[in-house]
Parts: sequence; structure tokens; C-alpha cells
Amino acid sequence: MAILKVIEVLANSNESWEDATRNAVKHAAKSVKNIRSVYINEQTAVVDGADVTEFRVNVKITFEVK
Repeated sequence: MAILKVIEVLANSNESWEDATRNAVKHAAKSVKNIRSVYINEQTAVVDGADVTEFRVNVKITFEVK
């Protein structure tokens, strides 16, 4: 039986929501080991005029506690 823990991470990117999600996982992996999955809880974007300037995600990262 595995013990899993979930943390919530906010991240952003100038490229895409996918890139923002990757940034969240990369940043979390600096201090959290055994990451198993990521759940995208919310996606938002910053708009300036007619252009999307920033993509933001609120994700839940699940990792195994050993």
C-alpha cells in the first residue's frame, strides 16, 4: 500500500498552458521526490488588448511518501 500526498502549485508561462504545467512539475520536483501525477485544476490567461500574454495553471501534484 502506498501513501500519497497532494500539493497545490500555481505556475505560469508565456508560451502555453502545457508549458505552464511543465514549469509547475519542474519547480515542484526541486523539493518533492516520487511525483506520480499532475491534475490541472484551473487554467487562466492574461490578455493585453487582443493578445494572450501569459498562461496560468493551478495544478494538484500527487507524490508518494516513502
